[in-house]
Amino acid sequence: MLSLPPPPPPPWTPPRKQTMNTTPLNQIVITKPAMNKQSVSSDEQNGSAKTLREQPILRQPRRTNPMVWCAAILCLIFSLLLIFFGIGTLIIFLDVKPRNPVFDTPSASLNVIYFDSPQYFNGDFTFLANFSNPNRKLNVRFENLDIELYFSDSLIARQALQTFSQRQGETRLIAVHLISSLVYLPQNLSLELQKQVQSNRVSYNIRGTFRVRATLGLIHYSYWLHGRCQLEMTGPPTGVLITHSCKTKR
Repeated sequence: MLSLPPPPPPPWTPPRKQTMNTTPLNQIVITKPAMNKQSVSSDEQNGSAKTLREQPILRQPRRTNPMVWCAAILCLIFSLLLIFFGIGTLIIFLDVKPRNPVFDTPSASLNVIYFDSPQYFNGDFTFLANFSNPNRKLNVRFENLDIELYFSDSLIARQALQTFSQRQGETRLIAVHLISSLVYLPQNLSLELQKQVQSNRVSYNIRGTFRVRATLGLIHYSYWLHGRCQLEMTGPPTGVLITHSCKTKR
């Protein structure tokens, strides 16, 4: 059997070189820097927009209401008048040096004390009230004058006086007659008064309340004045004043 020779090998061909797409250097496009530039541009736009939003919007100022101006001017005038009035009042008071009128009892007489029952008594008491105005530039007027007579802390007589006026440095004497009729006294005070009559030493208290109106030209003011006097007298029917002390205060 004949064997056939092997076929001849194919002719050798050099391997093909792989072709690559080449681009010239001057046409190379770098994408990453372009993206950075775009982001920077967007940041700048955002920053400028934010700056525009943060900038205050200037508006035209509104006109003040004329009523507000009038109220402010009136308040200023009132404040100035108040300051000037206060300074003027202070100067006047420092120059005038106002003083309170004085209430005193230079004389008194105890005429009657007798008891209808252990706790009810009758009395007759007279005293001389002295009102004096020590001011040299102020006139005063006494209004709502009320005089009360007390034994210890118990009221035993009361009388109202008429209104009167006094000039600078003037003095006025008024006789005040106080009558006690069936006045109730607690048992302890009734016994104490009887003991004082027997010992020929009777103690009375006088309380006066007055409304004083002081005047200096067109300026005037008023206040309440309280006079307190403590008297020690001999017994009735010829009781006379032995000692007394008086205080006058607002």
